[in-house]
Amino acid sequence: MQRHFIGGHRGDGMGGRAFGMGRKLKSIDLQLLILALLADKPRHGYEIIKALDERSQGYYVPSPGMVYPALTHLEELGRATVEADGTRKLHHITEAGRQYLDEHRALADALLAQIGRVAQRMERVRRGLNAEEDALNDQGRCSKELLRARRELQSALADKWASAPEEQRRIAAILERAAADIRGERSRA
Repeated sequence: MQRHFIGGHRGDGMGGRAFGMGRKLKSIDLQLLILALLADKPRHGYEIIKALDERSQGYYVPSPGMVYPALTHLEELGRATVEADGTRKLHHITEAGRQYLDEHRALADALLAQIGRVAQRMERVRRGLNAEEDALNDQGRCSKELLRARRELQSALADKWASAPEEQRRIAAILERAAADIRGERSRA
């Protein structure tokens, strides 16, 4: 199987279409994931967002601004239908949608598998961070404020991980100044 390099990780033959560090999918891939979810059972748009959130352990949570247009497009293509369910819309896969999903099943399965792998990694990281923080806190070695600040920094860095090179240089300079300030050294900047 041919392998492609994507987002800092090896892909699974998806032609670079999968999401890497940037937490975004191409709209056609999101539509395929939505069809796979609708094949399991009819869903509201919010349920689709929630299902992807849960499957990825919070790593991939598409916005309503991505999901609802994808649902509309699937409906326009005849791959999904919508019915009123009170004040909400319930989306169903059509026979044409099932056929399209069957034709692209390998890619759908690869995308779902990648989301599963990301979820497993996220869970390992969370467990590791929580265990480390619990140990430090139990030993009285770290204040809750320091642990909270550390988590905030990790989150901010994760959000900017795939940013443009100039943004990465700006962030690196901030971190270098902060490290020097923490050590009580004079800032190099």
